[in-house]
Parts: sequence; structure tokens; C-alpha cells
Amino acid sequence: MSEHLNLKPNIANADDFYADLLAAHKGLSKDESDAYNARLLLILANHIGDRKVLREALEAAKSKT
Repeated sequence: MSEHLNLKPNIANADDFYADLLAAHKGLSKDESDAYNARLLLILANHIGDRKVLREALEAAKSKT
């Protein structure tokens, strides 16, 4: 079954998640922060697992809106 990318708000307590994300980067250098983001992206992409959804996400990330 193929899913579609959900771009609607879908995170409970999104501000808390954002605070957690910022806290995870605290004390990291730019290079460490970039590497952390890359690892996080790959972990979440693996969790999604659906290539069609992942391609939609790649395209959505290019958009400035």
C-alpha cells in the first residue's frame, strides 16, 4: 500500500518537539550538528520506508513555501 506525504500539522506538542530538537544540538559544532541532522534524517527515512513518500518529501523540501 502506497501512502502520500502528510504535510499537515501532525506532531502533538510540536513546540516541545522543536525544543527537544534544539536541545539535541546544544553544544555541537556546525559539523557535528550537520552530521546529527544527517543521521536523524536517515533514521526517520528508514522508519518511513516508502520510497514514494520519501521522494515526495525530497521534492517538498526544495519548496520555499
